[in-house]
Amino acid sequence: QEQLVESGGGLVQAGGSLRLSCETSEFSSSFYSIGWFRQVPGKDREGVSCINNGDGTTYYLDVAEGRFTISRDNAKNTVYLQMSSLIPEDTAVYYCAAAPLPPKALYQLGPYGLIDYWGKGTQVTVSS
Repeated sequence: QEQLVESGGGLVQAGGSLRLSCETSEFSSSFYSIGWFRQVPGKDREGVSCINNGDGTTYYLDVAEGRFTISRDNAKNTVYLQMSSLIPEDTAVYYCAAAPLPPKALYQLGPYGLIDYWGKGTQVTVSS
């Protein structure tokens, strides 16, 4: 059974919006943070945004802040990434991850293979 399931990816024109969802049923504890990461073939995975289940503390990639918003619905065990003003450089496979860490720590450790729980990813393609 998959523990983290992403959805909501797709093809969108530059300037458009998408909302990604991550079902996190196995990681609903307030000790967990859930994060969004993205990866382009041939490049390192990078953190996009993370949120703590307990107090809602968030952390963002610089280029995402102001355009992307992470949120959670604890009743649905789902974390969302609302992406607006999308640019072609946002094209990537987007993954969600979970760890019993503060959101900034999850953000910093995720790209280095130090987080155990990942979804399979959802493709986001932004056309110019």
